[in-house]
Amino acid sequence: MSREPRGPHEKRGPNEKLGAVLVLAGISNAGLARRVNDLGAQRGLTLRYDKTSVARWVSKGMVPQGAAPHLIAAAIGSKLGRPVPLHEIGLADADPAPEIGLGFPRDVGEAVRSATDLYRLDLAGRRSSSGGVWQSLAGSFSVSAYATPTSRWLISPVDSSVAREEPKQGAEDSGQAARTQGADGPEADVPAPRGAQNGGSQPQNVENAPYPRGGRERRRSTERGTLRVGHSDVAKLREAAQEARRWDSKYGGGDWRSSMVPECLRVDATPLLLGAYTDEVGRGLFGASAELTRLAGWMAFDTGQQEAAQRYYIQALRLSRAAADVPLGGYVLASMSLQATYRGFADEGVDLAQAAIERNRRVASARVRSFFHLVEARAHARADDAASCGTALSAAESWLERARDGDQDPPWLDFYSYDRLAADAAECYRDLKAPRQMLRFTQQALSRPTEEYVRSHGLRLVVSAVAELESGDLDAACAAGARALEVAGKISSARTREYVRDLLQRLEPYGDNPQVMELREQARPLLATSA
Repeated sequence: MSREPRGPHEKRGPNEKLGAVLVLAGISNAGLARRVNDLGAQRGLTLRYDKTSVARWVSKGMVPQGAAPHLIAAAIGSKLGRPVPLHEIGLADADPAPEIGLGFPRDVGEAVRSATDLYRLDLAGRRSSSGGVWQSLAGSFSVSAYATPTSRWLISPVDSSVAREEPKQGAEDSGQAARTQGADGPEADVPAPRGAQNGGSQPQNVENAPYPRGGRERRRSTERGTLRVGHSDVAKLREAAQEARRWDSKYGGGDWRSSMVPECLRVDATPLLLGAYTDEVGRGLFGASAELTRLAGWMAFDTGQQEAAQRYYIQALRLSRAAADVPLGGYVLASMSLQATYRGFADEGVDLAQAAIERNRRVASARVRSFFHLVEARAHARADDAASCGTALSAAESWLERARDGDQDPPWLDFYSYDRLAADAAECYRDLKAPRQMLRFTQQALSRPTEEYVRSHGLRLVVSAVAELESGDLDAACAAGARALEVAGKISSARTREYVRDLLQRLEPYGDNPQVMELREQARPLLATSA
């Protein structure tokens, strides 16, 4: 449980801003405490604030620790129907990293700094025994943070040049290739590539690690000590992204293999981004880094770290602009759309998906365009707009029918097929409360189960259970639910656990049924697992 701070950093005067906003929102002290505790519970936090705690925040200006300031803002924002920044409620000083990862710089050099700063911030969070910076930022997700990045990308989705030349004066330590002093200023804190530390060997106690570990080519540097990046360096990052996608699909975003992606960005991608490269090599480097950064965001999203996911997505979009890769930028926007829709901002989810569609009309392949329309359909369904959802689903199916084996489809979309379209269509009809269509599409989605996409198979089984239940077949629902739990136990995914919780809530009216009781007991170990 969080406690009130003591000592020199404690605020002594009343927090008049917080008091005024509470009056505006019509929330009592007890009501705010209850809302904050509930939001904390949704994020796996045990909070025990009461009306006295809130009175101290307002009358004495005390600042609660950890995630509480962001949860307070989220609680008030949900009542007002708009985002509430910390400064509006007098808690701006509580944010440990208010801007890192949220910027979308126009300058390429500043974009590199913005991304690498985020990679280092994530390291600090993972090393903290108290949950780190992401725990402190819990509840700070704001869909409005996507507005500026999206508009800037729509206006100009491609940078004119990304070449990064050697600095005119040598780096201070020519023996450390990753250290450079170019347009972005000194980077003394950037670690040397892993290969420079251990000769490219695998890290101890990590068997078959799927990410680049440096090597002789990584040690290449100019006489001044600046890392010279080549095509082989880019290829290694792309291989890392390919492996990361495979591990994520099979084991979930919380698996230890998937959690190594931020480390890969910090240790392997950062020195390259801060190195010297031609425009051609730089485009490839930014593209590979954008893929990995989007993956880091997706894995954070899958494990319930919405604040980390948002920051990674924004940086991935900026890097895709430097890569001159418009389809990849659209894919990042689609990921943002899914997150916004999942978090309850369906209208913004529609906007983000349509932005991806609009910019890729004459650029992306048929398969990519189909996927973007499918994401749009998900948002329309969550917004309870059946007509628009149907139109988007029809467009998704039409574009997928035009796809051919010889098309230049990007590797990051190799998961997308008719099975995935059917699975998402089923979720659309779940949100639209249309059990007949939902059941039809779940049957199609489960027609070809695969070991490669374990998490997706588990999610489809849960949706199938809901479809059976909504169709009036309790026995079939419990059977599908039991199969889903078997699969869910093999992966580490907070999203999967939330799907299971939703199923159990739908089964509550049948709580006395022996099959339901058995299913609830079977789910207990899974739901007790922390993300």
